[in-house]
Amino acid sequence: MPQTAVRAPLVTPVLIGGCIIIMISFAVRASFGVFQIPIAEEFGWLRAEFSLAIAIQNLAWGIGQPIFGAIAERFGDRRAIFMGALIYAAGLVLSSFAVTPGAHQMLEILVGFGVAGTGFGVILAVVGRAASDENRSLALGIATAAGSAGQVFGAPLAEILLSFYSWQSVFVIFAALVLLSLFALPMMRSPAPASRAELEQSMGAALKQAFRDPSFTLIFLGFFSCGYQLAFVTAHFPAMVTEMCGPINPDGMLAAFGITTTSALGAVAISLIGLANIAGTLAAAWLGKRYSKKYLLASIYMARTVVAAAFILSPITPGSVLVFSIVMGALWLATVPLTSGLIAHIYGLRYMGTLYGIVFFSHQLGSFLGVWLGGALYDLHGDYTLVWWVGVGVGLFSAIVHLPVQERALNLRPA
Repeated sequence: MPQTAVRAPLVTPVLIGGCIIIMISFAVRASFGVFQIPIAEEFGWLRAEFSLAIAIQNLAWGIGQPIFGAIAERFGDRRAIFMGALIYAAGLVLSSFAVTPGAHQMLEILVGFGVAGTGFGVILAVVGRAASDENRSLALGIATAAGSAGQVFGAPLAEILLSFYSWQSVFVIFAALVLLSLFALPMMRSPAPASRAELEQSMGAALKQAFRDPSFTLIFLGFFSCGYQLAFVTAHFPAMVTEMCGPINPDGMLAAFGITTTSALGAVAISLIGLANIAGTLAAAWLGKRYSKKYLLASIYMARTVVAAAFILSPITPGSVLVFSIVMGALWLATVPLTSGLIAHIYGLRYMGTLYGIVFFSHQLGSFLGVWLGGALYDLHGDYTLVWWVGVGVGLFSAIVHLPVQERALNLRPA
C-alpha cells in the first residue's frame, strides 16, 4: 500500500511564538513618534534633538542585529531573545528618568539593542529554520506581517495611555509589556535543518564566503533605501501631513469618522500603512515562493520610487494622503521576507541570522539617516521636501542594484 506524503504544517508553535514576540517588540518601537510632543513640551527640546534619539535607536538596532544573530547561533535562539527583552525593558525604564537630550539619546542605544534581540534578525532566523522549504517564504512573510500588526496598535495604545499617565509611566508600562512577551519563549524550539557541509562550516568561513560574493554586497547596498524610507515616514510623516496637507472638509467622509484635523489624519496614515502592509507582506512572501526574489525586490523599490515621486509632485490633500498610505503600506515591509529569504536561499540556513543581521545593518544606516536628516533639514528649510526627494533617489538606486544579484545558491555555482 503506497504511503501518502505528509505535508509539513505552515502554522507551528515556533511561528506563533515568533509572531507574538515580534508583534509586541514592534508595537513598542512604532510608538516612539507619539512621545515626541509630550517630551518636547516638557523639556523644550528641538525637533532635531528627539529625531536624533530615534535615529540613534535605529543605528543601535542595526549594530546589534548581527551581534544578536551571532549570539543566537552560538549560544541558542531563546537565550538571545531573553537577553534582548531584558535590555529592551531596561532601556525603556532608564529612558523614563532621562531629563536631557543627551541622556535620552544615549539610553536609546539600549532600546535599539533590545529591538535587535527581539526583532527580525533573530526571530526570522528561527522561523526560517523551523519551516519546510515549501513553507519558508510564506512563514517569513507571516512573521514579518506580525511586526506590522504591532505597528497598527502600538501608536494608538501609546496615545490612549498618555491620556491617563505621564510619558514616563507609559515607558515603564511598555517595559512590562516587553517582558510579558517572554511567556511565548518556550514555543521557540527550532530545529536546525542544515546540510552536513553547513553544520561543519565555521562562522568565519561563512562570513568570508559571503563577503567575497558580489551579490552579498549588492543586497547589502540595496537594503539601505528601505531603512531610509520606512524610518523617515514613521518618524516624520504625521508632522509632514499636519503641516503640508490641505484642509479637511468638515462635511466630508473623514469628518464623519471623527478625523477633523490634519494631525489626526497623520496618525491615521501610519495605522493605514501598517494595515495595508499586512496584506502586502503576505502577498510578497507568496510571490517569493513562485518567482525570482531579486526581480520582485527591484519591482517593489521601483514602485516605491514612483509612488513617492507622484505624491510629492501632486497637491497634498487628505485624499492623496490616504491613497499614498495604502499604496506605500502595501510595499512597506514587503522587502523583508524577500531579502531574508534570498539570504537563506543563497547562503544557507546555518548562519542566516548573522548574515541577515549584517545586511540589516545597512537598513539601519538608512534608518539613521532618514530620521536624523528629516529633523535636521526641517529645522534648516522649514519643510520636508528636500529630504523626501533624497528618499526617491535612494529608492531608485535600490531598484537598480538588485538586478545583477546572482540568485543561485552559492554551493551550486561553478567554482
